Amino acid sequence: MQKESVYHISNKIQEEEMLVIELAKKDMKNFAPLYDKYYEQIFHFCYQRLNTKENAFDVAAQVFLKAMTNLHKFTYKGVPFSSWLFRIAKSELGNEFKKNKKSRTINITDKQIKDLSHEIQEPENDDEVRAQLIQSLKLLNENNLSIVEMRFFEKRRFKEIGEILDITENNAKIRLYRALDKLKALLKTNNLRR
Repeated sequence: MQKESVYHISNKIQEEEMLVIELAKKDMKNFAPLYDKYYEQIFHFCYQRLNTKENAFDVAAQVFLKAMTNLHKFTYKGVPFSSWLFRIAKSELGNEFKKNKKSRTINITDKQIKDLSHEIQEPENDDEVRAQLIQSLKLLNENNLSIVEMRFFEKRRFKEIGEILDITENNAKIRLYRALDKLKALLKTNNLRR
């Protein structure tokens, strides 16, 4: 019975959001609730990957400008509106890295490191392993690092990751497991160098 009520609430929230989106498509003045609801998440997503708050503010502003400009292209695909915004953010971050030749920053907490350490079966309390894990993450290519971040640091569902990356849910799972295999191999290589 409780599952039904949670499902009903979730559907009601999606319906309300779709109504706001449709109103915003007709008049951009109605975009404000979407901005208010998602700005902090998008800013955090950008800041997680950039070296300064100023750069994150700039990229987040570009995300919402593009979202407003292209809102007429948005179609509901069974995942939150935020997935569409995150896909725009990922694209804008890529543009930022290319334009300014910036290297990507990895801002992660101790809890996120512990979660990832547990997933790849490394001892989580060993400071040396922690440092090697962070170094190994920096060696992953952009696609592998993105999927690890979305799954372990941002706690996204595979369906949403697929939507952001414009791939299927199953393909998102496969890519994550391949990325984890590469991360394990990098860790093993780093351990051998000691």
